[in-house]
Amino acid sequence: MEKRIISSIVMILIIVPILLAGGEVFSLAVALLAILALKEFLDLKKSHHIIPSALILYSVIVLIFLVFYEYRGNFASYGMSHRLLIIILIGYLLPTLFISKNEYETKDAFYLFAIVVFLGLAFHSLLIIRADNIYLLGYLILIPVITDTFAYCVGSMIGKRKIAPSISPSKTMAGFVSGCICASVLGTTYYYFLVSSKNFLSIFALSFGLSIIGQIGDLIFSKIKRENDIKDFSKLIPGHGGVLDRIDSFLFVLLVYFVFFKVI
Repeated sequence: MEKRIISSIVMILIIVPILLAGGEVFSLAVALLAILALKEFLDLKKSHHIIPSALILYSVIVLIFLVFYEYRGNFASYGMSHRLLIIILIGYLLPTLFISKNEYETKDAFYLFAIVVFLGLAFHSLLIIRADNIYLLGYLILIPVITDTFAYCVGSMIGKRKIAPSISPSKTMAGFVSGCICASVLGTTYYYFLVSSKNFLSIFALSFGLSIIGQIGDLIFSKIKRENDIKDFSKLIPGHGGVLDRIDSFLFVLLVYFVFFKVI
């Protein structure tokens, strides 16, 4: 527990100044975070075969390209180019024709394609939202943090009925509901006073929905860990696990907000 608290303090001391600084400092930090997240996906031995070094390099290049694609514009507002996706996918599929079986196969190509596009869009959204409104980004960070905190506290005290015991035995219905309610109340208050004072009920509904999405995202990543027989994605952050362990629910909250509320 002590290690976890110390790591949390260190993360806050590092992240907050970078978040406030914005600009190139924030952009470089986001790029580094994206690469670390990609590495953790690549380290999941049961999800894919051995990935050739050339494909790892290709994935890093494509990921950085997507993160910064039309950075000064708004890449998701125009939609990710179909041509771009086809080119990226072909780049992953072609090597399967020349690499022997059980080393790099088509399922590995689709796996790499999916995680690179997922991470690319997520971290690109992070850059766009930070450039647009730092308070909005604070709101999107706050929702999963409050949800996780209250879901854990309430679930530990009174939670009995499990949501998905085979995936995450510690998650309970009481924790799920309390996390949604607390995130909705506190998130709505934050949004109303610091982001926009539009319809209060709409903000509450948005907060409630994003809280649910965050918990679904958390369960999906827990499922991935279960499938790979691991507790954490890495040991990068003492007491916390890896990058994906810390931002799993946030990535889903970020993407859903960006695609369905900011863009549409």
